[in-house]
Amino acid sequence: MRIDSSSTAAAILPLVGGPANVLSVAHCMTRLRLGLADPSLADEEALRAVPGVLGVVVDDGSYQVVLGPGVVTRVTADFERLLARPSTAGEPAEPAEPAGGLTGELTGRPLADNGGGPTTADELGARGAGLREGRRRANATPFKAALRRLAAVFVPLIPALVGCGILAGINGLLLNAGWLPGLSPALAAVASAFLALIAVFVGHNTAKEFGGTPILGAAVAAIVVYPGVAKVTAFGVTLAPGQGGVLGALAAALLATRVEKWCRGRVPEALDVLLTPALTILVAGLGTLYGLMYAAGAVSSAIGTAANWLLATTGAFAGLVLGGLFLPLVMLGLHQALIPIHTTLIDQQGYTVLLPVLAMAGAGQVGAAMAVYVRLRHDTSIRTTIRSALPAGLLGVGEPLIYGVSLPLGRPFLTACAGGAAGGAFVGFFAMLGDKVGATAIGPSGWALFPLLAGNRGLGLTAAVYAGGLLTGYAVGFAATYAFGVTDRVVAAATSRGSGKPQKVK
Repeated sequence: MRIDSSSTAAAILPLVGGPANVLSVAHCMTRLRLGLADPSLADEEALRAVPGVLGVVVDDGSYQVVLGPGVVTRVTADFERLLARPSTAGEPAEPAEPAGGLTGELTGRPLADNGGGPTTADELGARGAGLREGRRRANATPFKAALRRLAAVFVPLIPALVGCGILAGINGLLLNAGWLPGLSPALAAVASAFLALIAVFVGHNTAKEFGGTPILGAAVAAIVVYPGVAKVTAFGVTLAPGQGGVLGALAAALLATRVEKWCRGRVPEALDVLLTPALTILVAGLGTLYGLMYAAGAVSSAIGTAANWLLATTGAFAGLVLGGLFLPLVMLGLHQALIPIHTTLIDQQGYTVLLPVLAMAGAGQVGAAMAVYVRLRHDTSIRTTIRSALPAGLLGVGEPLIYGVSLPLGRPFLTACAGGAAGGAFVGFFAMLGDKVGATAIGPSGWALFPLLAGNRGLGLTAAVYAGGLLTGYAVGFAATYAFGVTDRVVAAATSRGSGKPQKVK
């Protein structure tokens, strides 16, 4: 069912405190990300009941409304239009209908045995809400704040990465099939132009995020991809255009921001408009040419070499570890550190071999949720939650299942990790055999990743290996959760609620 984005945006705005409480608006692949002056003014329970809202994530410094792919783009645009028209944005929204019983949020305490704990959707949501403050405090560290700022640089690039990645895949199919040969050069240009200049966009976003002038950050980062750097030689080594990639652009823009801030405090106001931009580009540009490009190039090469070696030599074990630990990394917010690594691999090799392995964590989560659905067949509220959230989970949007079902229950979260580990080991095993499975863009996972798959042995085999990993994750996540993830006491409690009297569980 297509969500009315304007109605959803109009319903969300008053529930986050109104226009005066909204400091910033952004979005990623699935979430509307808001900066709120006073987060306590937001009504989380009412937000979760808005049709189209899949969940709410409260992170330190960010208030995130989970809407899903596609929907989030339309809702964000309508939300920003409402902010630009405060007279209409301030009008009260109509009461929202419950959205399929989705409840439950981020948690931060150790997972508990669910032997006698809550099992209804409302009780699970209450447990998640009670643990949220601990999660917020755990995230309030300088390291995690740096990761969030790093994510703010790269997340806005994801739509272009996805679009160009799909076009590159279509062009590959046309080339392999020998169809429309006259169109391929044009399609290749359309698909490749963004990646060729991605350093400029990274520089722009970096300066914007860290308090500099975005266009100056872009100007300095553009040096990294300028063909003329091939004429520059230092320390006996000639530079190559693109050397250092996105990491070099990130470092160049950070240096430009530091230089600009230094100049702003020392250059006379009458000369600021002339001297500050010139000095910023000169000093940061020379620093980029004679230092940062060499260092970032070495780091980028090491990342590509390490990723390929890891999967080629220890693929099954590496996949087991990466697939099994990714959900906990997401809970801790540490997955954001992988964004520049994925982007570096895409810039270097055309695809990232890590994302398909990490995507197996979502498959384990889907399998675990299906097992809970079967085991708790008398618990209508939980089954309603799972039915509502499962389609999004299959498309790689796992927050509703994680925060509304498996994480508050405890054991299903662990068995979901086991499913992710099994799926990751499956994909990693084929990497050891020389069958690389990569993704040409970051953001989507689950079934939504199929159009973005790429590899070294043809699209058919690549898709088959990825599909095999998903099926393995589903199966192991389901089996582990069915056998160990839901205790007999929980099943008995659900049966008692459904029948009106206790029943013995065999």
